[in-house]
Amino acid sequence: MIQPSVSIIIPCLNEEKFIGLCLQSIVDCTFNKDKLSVYVCDGISQDNSVEIVKQYSAKYSFIFLLENPKRTTPYALNIGSTASIADVIMILGAHAEIFPDYIEQSLELLKLHQDVGCVGGILENKFFDETSESIALAMSSPFGVGNSSFRTGGEEGYVDTVAFGSYRRDVFDKCGLFDEELARNQDDEFNFRILKKGFKIYFSPKIRSKYHVRSGFEKLMKQYYQYGFWKVYVNKKHAVITTIRQLVPPIFVLSVILGLLFSTVSVLFSLVTSASFLIYLSAALVFAFMKVPAFRYLPKVILSFFILHFSYGSGYLYGLIHFIGLNKKPEKSHESLTR
Repeated sequence: MIQPSVSIIIPCLNEEKFIGLCLQSIVDCTFNKDKLSVYVCDGISQDNSVEIVKQYSAKYSFIFLLENPKRTTPYALNIGSTASIADVIMILGAHAEIFPDYIEQSLELLKLHQDVGCVGGILENKFFDETSESIALAMSSPFGVGNSSFRTGGEEGYVDTVAFGSYRRDVFDKCGLFDEELARNQDDEFNFRILKKGFKIYFSPKIRSKYHVRSGFEKLMKQYYQYGFWKVYVNKKHAVITTIRQLVPPIFVLSVILGLLFSTVSVLFSLVTSASFLIYLSAALVFAFMKVPAFRYLPKVILSFFILHFSYGSGYLYGLIHFIGLNKKPEKSHESLTR
């Protein structure tokens, strides 16, 4: 049987710490390189990212460097997808490394499930210090990120989205490319669209990759604020709430704000708000305790939980004001916040 050809598309912007690790993991994979092409779409990086990619492309003929003058992720994905003529297109982040059998496992599932247009697997969070490890622990907990199988694991089966999906070529023929208005959530939006077109998405823990998490609380806060903000625009464009779990963080943030506000005029609200905080902290403590390798991690994991929830929820509420209340479109300043 003829082996399918595969293209891997990697958006890149100032990723000198990670892009070499990412490309080396692809070089080390067991897939036939004659059937592989890799497109690194660089958004005019100001560090040594381009030089590192050039070193790899000079040594390996299947690695190509493309320029992304618009600099945002969806433009990068579309530049690479348009350049590719492969049977299967895989999306990968510059912060990621794939396991040696990653491509074969993905192709096997696409072959086995003919109704599936996209497959994806689990992310194994990587870290550099105790802070980034605490963030990684929080992001692998269902209390932190809900039922996102690609972060928390679970049984293989049909899901609503995956990270770093592998797509059949005809998915792009029928669904178009990634939405270039979205500085964030472009993969979730694309996956939502392919479900509407009748394709299915399949998750399997056999498809494994490593992901280097954000190294500090400030970066995590910015990242998840943007996720919440852009999710509202996706909802508005499709006139639907894509998943129920996305509503939990904004409801949490709104309840905190209203609770604190009314606590100043009502003893009852003060008691209810205090009880709600205690319930949240108790749940955070329990789930953190289930993940930490040592007690000293507890405060940072609990803080990571709060940042994940409060940042996403705050971004979502601001998105409601900006996109729904004021009926505004995305602005250039919103794109500049994505790194």
